[in-house]
Amino acid sequence: MRKILVTGGGGYIGSVATYLLLKKGCEVVVIDNFSTGYSEPLEFFKQKFGKKNFRYYEVDLKKSLNSTLSKEKRIDAVMHYAASCSVNESMENPKKYFENNICGSENLLSSALSQGIKNFIFSSTCAVYGETQYVPVDESHPINPLNPYGASKRMVEEIIEWYGKLKGLNYVILRYFNVCGASDDGIMGDSKKPSLLLMQNAVRGALGIESFYLTCPKVATPDGTPIRDYINVVDLNEAHLLALDYLLNGAKSEVINLGTGTGNSVMEVIEKTQKITGEKFDVKKGTARRGEYARIYADINKAKKILGWEPKRSLEDSVKSLVKWYKKHPHGWDK
Repeated sequence: MRKILVTGGGGYIGSVATYLLLKKGCEVVVIDNFSTGYSEPLEFFKQKFGKKNFRYYEVDLKKSLNSTLSKEKRIDAVMHYAASCSVNESMENPKKYFENNICGSENLLSSALSQGIKNFIFSSTCAVYGETQYVPVDESHPINPLNPYGASKRMVEEIIEWYGKLKGLNYVILRYFNVCGASDDGIMGDSKKPSLLLMQNAVRGALGIESFYLTCPKVATPDGTPIRDYINVVDLNEAHLLALDYLLNGAKSEVINLGTGTGNSVMEVIEKTQKITGEKFDVKKGTARRGEYARIYADINKAKKILGWEPKRSLEDSVKSLVKWYKKHPHGWDK
């Protein structure tokens, strides 16, 4: 049985990852400081899968991890999801992003290496690329982050790459495009209050949970709204499972994009959500977020070639899974 350490397992993407790992038969240990994550999904895992297969610790990654890691012997790999992840917030509070994302990640890396853990999967972001020079964006695209969030992720990538050269760290860096959806059964989903993600907010608007506000700036695209690549959270995490197999089979370190290979504008996603749900909700104008750019979507040929992965779920699948999730948890997990 593989034993995997998941950071940020109480959060949106990390909780779906933990769910998939446990269903695959892995033993999972979660670290989360619950600043944005929730203990409720972790208590669910403990009850469903048992303490032998699942445990979690409330720990801040910027503080000492030695006692936690020394308790949990023979960890095969780390999946590092924990991070501050709002572009707009990073423009307003860059200190938080450099402290949490960079200092926390470096402490995790050095602590893991000191315990002999040398397999590492990192949740990075397409924000490291910045404004696109061409689309679809492949892994060779110039790196030019336009906000502290993207810059902090790129700095962690560089730390990982140096530890690979100097300390024998084996890694896969996965650069996410825009994540959407919930687990297929609707049991795990996004609980951020408010959600920072377009499709989540659109579904909440369609279900009458909260008013929907358009918060993107006007950009140079056909309908004036940003074009992004919306990847289902289960598809995304299935790529992580393949990356785990890839690393544990002794393959070389890689940087890989995760998206769908196509782009949709913000207004297209809103209109598709209204059509799929059958609800024509009001689109109100909110405060435009800072640090956004016009268009980006992924070239996923490397993920297909290296991991044998490609997305299976459509935008419609993502919307329907979110409807299931929000009908069960209209306000997400309770703190």
